[in-house]
Amino acid sequence: MPTETVAEHKPFQAEVAELLHLMVHSVYSETEIFLRELISNASDALDKLRYEAIAAPDLTADGEPPRIRIVPDKKAGTLAVIDNGIGMDRQELIDNLGTIARSGTKSFLSRLTEAKDGAGLIGQFGVGFYAAFMVADRIAVTSRRAGTTEVWTWSSSGGNGFDIAPASDEDARRVTRGTEIVLHLKSDATKYLEAYEIERIVGAYSDNIQFPIELKPEQGEPRQINSASALWQRPKSELKPEDYTQAYRSIAGAFDDPAMTLHYRAEGRQSYVVLLFAPSTKPFDLFEPMRKGRVKLYVRRVFIADDADLLPAYLRFICGVIDSEDLPLNLSREMLQNNPQLAQIRKAVTGRLISELENLSEKEPENFARIWDAFGAVIKEGIWEDFERREKLLALSRFTTTSGDKRSLKQYVGNLKPNQTEIYYLVGDSLERLKSNPKLESATARGVEVLLLTDPVDAFWTSAPLDFGGKPLKSLSQGDIDFGLIPLLDDNANKQSPAADEAVTIAVIKDALGDKVSDVRASQRLTTSASCLVAGGAGRDRQLERLLAQQNRGAATKPILEINLRHPLVAAITEQKHAARDLSLLLLEQAQILDGELPEDPAAFTNRLNGLVLRAVSGQAG
Repeated sequence: MPTETVAEHKPFQAEVAELLHLMVHSVYSETEIFLRELISNASDALDKLRYEAIAAPDLTADGEPPRIRIVPDKKAGTLAVIDNGIGMDRQELIDNLGTIARSGTKSFLSRLTEAKDGAGLIGQFGVGFYAAFMVADRIAVTSRRAGTTEVWTWSSSGGNGFDIAPASDEDARRVTRGTEIVLHLKSDATKYLEAYEIERIVGAYSDNIQFPIELKPEQGEPRQINSASALWQRPKSELKPEDYTQAYRSIAGAFDDPAMTLHYRAEGRQSYVVLLFAPSTKPFDLFEPMRKGRVKLYVRRVFIADDADLLPAYLRFICGVIDSEDLPLNLSREMLQNNPQLAQIRKAVTGRLISELENLSEKEPENFARIWDAFGAVIKEGIWEDFERREKLLALSRFTTTSGDKRSLKQYVGNLKPNQTEIYYLVGDSLERLKSNPKLESATARGVEVLLLTDPVDAFWTSAPLDFGGKPLKSLSQGDIDFGLIPLLDDNANKQSPAADEAVTIAVIKDALGDKVSDVRASQRLTTSASCLVAGGAGRDRQLERLLAQQNRGAATKPILEINLRHPLVAAITEQKHAARDLSLLLLEQAQILDGELPEDPAAFTNRLNGLVLRAVSGQAG
């Protein structure tokens, strides 16, 4: 190695520069998170070395046991976190510490800017290393990749860029494999040089890291300060709730408490241990298209992968560990997708998780409500995707309805009205708008409960042919609706104004609207409103059509205009022939507005409405 090094300066990726500016110039109450993140990164490096050493044993030929070492130096004002893991070469240092190659970074930055205390967000977006700039005004990273002779040093003060250079002879002799991160602490962060403070943080966040974490005091020998045990391999009888909470926070990089914990050992044709958690708060990247699962795969305590798709996408909020006794250690990432043993584990664990959620909904409804509030929209994706478990997922789902919140379909079916044979729902983008939707009127008049669905995924899963308890699900905005056999709550509701002539009225409106609608017909849905728009029975629901049209995935079909023949505005169409066209268009446009749409020509709508109002006012004045 050269004794004199020449540093090359490189700029940060734009997102990194923005992130570092926030880190350097902001103060968070939980700055201690930086140590958890650096230890987690070191643990990942040791995991990667063990995995690569399966195929290349020479990488660990020196016999050095895996470890993470923390070295405080009060005199120099530095804190070092050292691992003997896989290490990084020059390009990896540049790629890993100079860029953020991850979707969701922009979302993270905006959340971090908005948050009063953004420390709780770090770790959820893969930016943990940069948390060290909350406590350090300069960081030097020296690394030697396992199996190579070159040693490189990366350094930065959190400004516009970083320096990369060959390590000095002294650094190269010291770093024989792995990575050494030295933090030059800010004056207000010297508490992190105290042994008791380091031990407290490790105990709180990193006790269950699978490798020894050693603290090297300024006087004396290094000593291990974490348990370094595979908690999932210990019997449940030995573990306390706080042990699981600590393990969850360590594995998930989270601050909240788990809303559900699932820990069991499967024996039989395959042997494996499962330790899974359902968080109680929603991560900000839950709906990021590139978000992967959070369940790590181990084989006999050796880390294999954290993206093995061990659960279906609709359970992507679950985090934890699955440790197999039977899978081959040399399982490549390519083999993960098609391994039949892994497919069996996936199926069995998914079934067990759903059963556990069912039990939780019955025995601990408050904890289940926390999960549903955070992840209900994701779980409902499974109703569309997972035909095999569709009925169980429907039973698990909770809905806001016209009768209350957190209602199950079992409760709905138990509340059916006489002669009611279907489960009714209405899909929209706002609960307030749905509650005032005129399509509810006939159902409300009979006390029929209606599911009010506002998550974007609701428009998709409801498009599948579904039933629950032998009762099909039926949209109030699609196809024919007939409540004729269900008695009204108030018999006086039948005593309304006489109906307009159906054939004549429909003919006049069709002539006025032309091809703006596919049909005009008398409505069984309306009792007080004049009109509404619905979709045909064989097509897509109106809300699904709108969503697909917004994504340029197909043009919307012409809707059907339903009219209330007992409404005075409808009756006026045949009585006032001079205003028939304007009144017909007004029926269409007000129905569009009630559905959350703009009229095709807002200016013409305004002029038409003003004209009708002025005519009415003039008539009254005369």
